[in-house]
Amino acid sequence: MPFPPTPRILYHKNPLDQVICQLRFPPILRIEASIPAAFQDAIRDAFSGFAETSEIKLEVPPEVSDQVPPEILRQLVRLPSAKHYEFASEDGKWKVNLTRAFLSLSTADYQRWEFFKEKLVAPLAALTDVYSPQHFIRIGLRYIDVIRRSKLNLLKVPWRELLAPHISGVLGHPSVGENVHKLEAVYEVTLDDPSGTVRIITKFVKAKEDGEICFMIDSDFFTDQKTPIEQAVGRLDYFNTRASRLIRWCITDRLHLAMEPEPL
Repeated sequence: MPFPPTPRILYHKNPLDQVICQLRFPPILRIEASIPAAFQDAIRDAFSGFAETSEIKLEVPPEVSDQVPPEILRQLVRLPSAKHYEFASEDGKWKVNLTRAFLSLSTADYQRWEFFKEKLVAPLAALTDVYSPQHFIRIGLRYIDVIRRSKLNLLKVPWRELLAPHISGVLGHPSVGENVHKLEAVYEVTLDDPSGTVRIITKFVKAKEDGEICFMIDSDFFTDQKTPIEQAVGRLDYFNTRASRLIRWCITDRLHLAMEPEPL
């Protein structure tokens, strides 16, 4: 059991910066062959905004990429562009992305899992009804937490008092920790279900507004196992439960209480 069970709670001072769910499937060329009008009609009540972009990729041999001027690189072989269709809520806080290989839902306004799952219902049903993917080849649920001490009235509190020792690492050293200016660590952990994995990135990031040093915990839960369409939501439920356990495993009681937890 990688992360011990913990009571479910709601943080009133939620550190979540973004939550992303991605469902990958074998490429469906029909998604790029014509505009996704039927898909849009099915989700337009919740996602009225629309934008279309094309991602153009350059294929350059690695042995020459560092030796060729940028203006020449732009004239080298180009791979076919990939179309991205974005559908956004009226306030822009929720976004659905559709490509020939995946469907995703993301938000910067996450409150609780039930609300997120409710937002996923229409896009997932539209994908199934309009394009009929056979199965998913990757299911991912990613939580990006950014802990900003000033918003929690903890600006003068050292990181070693806020992060569990197995996460804080060198930050836990009393004379060195507060002098660390750059930090990044990457871990991959197998979950209880052997087909599930979480990739954890911990690092310092700067707040855009004032440059405050914040601590980011980026946890990407995923499975690359072929999954039937009807089992996708169950896999996401499983990842959500493990995500709640992980964040509590990463922080101390002091930080937990500062984020104002409420039992659910």
